[in-house]
Amino acid sequence: MKQDYFIVVLAHSFHGRIRRIHIPHRVVYGILALALVGIITLVGIASSYVRMVTKVSGYNSLRAELDSLRERYQRLEREASQKNEQLATLQLFANEVSIAYGIKQKLEGPSDIASEGSLVPSFSETLEQYNFLKSANFSIFSRKYPRLWQTNTRPTLWPVNGRLTSYFGKRTDPFTGMGAFHPGVDIPAPVGEPVRAAGDGVVVQAEWAGHYGRLVVIDHGGGMTTWYGHLSRIDVVAGQEVRIGQVIGAVGSSGRTTAPHLHYEVRQGGSPVNPYIFLRSSARTVNGVQKDLPF
Repeated sequence: MKQDYFIVVLAHSFHGRIRRIHIPHRVVYGILALALVGIITLVGIASSYVRMVTKVSGYNSLRAELDSLRERYQRLEREASQKNEQLATLQLFANEVSIAYGIKQKLEGPSDIASEGSLVPSFSETLEQYNFLKSANFSIFSRKYPRLWQTNTRPTLWPVNGRLTSYFGKRTDPFTGMGAFHPGVDIPAPVGEPVRAAGDGVVVQAEWAGHYGRLVVIDHGGGMTTWYGHLSRIDVVAGQEVRIGQVIGAVGSSGRTTAPHLHYEVRQGGSPVNPYIFLRSSARTVNGVQKDLPF
């Protein structure tokens, strides 16, 4: 006779009794089925967890790549903005040179002269003309009349109204909190406040310059230069001669700075010197009254 159950025999080691337990087949099969379902469930949960971890890792990688691309885009946008400003300044100067030298952008004659072709030079042609005029005419003028009108080459004029907040020499770097050498002085002023040349000279640099931001450097002769940093705009170009008090730009916070101000340096032979010795001598008397220095 076929039996539809399993017999489990239990023997007691002390009393020597033997006990038989009858377990039906369907109970054993049910337990095995439940165990199999449990194993499959655990495998599914583990697989889902692994997939989730992989997706999270991929998401974090894509997010880091997106942040990197966003930062690169912002950097390129800033560079493009600076190039556009330099281009606008170049075009303005080219127009001034064209007017000064009688260069016309259109021909005088009958109305059908348009068939002769484009009358307005391209950007590359304008740039080429500008570089030629800058290198040729300015150099000729400088050789013929070397600093003829530059009688105030000593940089004694305050470039912007304000009080000194950061002096020349050793100081605590506002970004790192460590000791650092400050090669100039800082003069706080509102954004857009005009910045003036401290003396007669020739602009040798007018462009973006790293942590200086928008920078103008004026050569006053005899190895002396003045530096004007963190500008919001530049109103001169390299090679241009300027007089004392002439507006060369405006106060800003470009470059490595914490607030709007003018970073002003005086250099002799390429080495920074204390601007205070020049600014100190710029006190003047108005109606017989000695004016106090703004610091």
